[in-house]
Amino acid sequence: QVQLVESGGGLVQAGGSLRLSCTASGRAFSSYAMGWFRQAPGKEREFVATITRSGGSTYYADSVKGRFTISRDNAKNTVYLQMNSLKPEDTAVYYCAASGVFSRSDSRYDYWGQGTQVTVSS
Repeated sequence: QVQLVESGGGLVQAGGSLRLSCTASGRAFSSYAMGWFRQAPGKEREFVATITRSGGSTYYADSVKGRFTISRDNAKNTVYLQMNSLKPEDTAVYYCAASGVFSRSDSRYDYWGQGTQVTVSS
């Protein structure tokens, strides 16, 4: 069992930056690939970014490529999402999740955090 807790969300103006954190407790954090997903009001949850167990490989949604960076610190049991050049369309609840495989499909993720709200004003 893995418990995930996100933090770092908030209100920011367009063009600004935020860094989300997700800290894990429970089973070995380094044995999981980690992902970030988001859900905007009235929309389905969508993939944002994922990172392998070691942090050696990452994959991004086209909508955030070049603006967002996912990273992890296995010594701190934490995964991060650095978000730069934020746009109003990035407004959503952001969730971190843990998976036994490196995947962009939310169905492959076994554990989820409670989410953190990110609001980008124009």
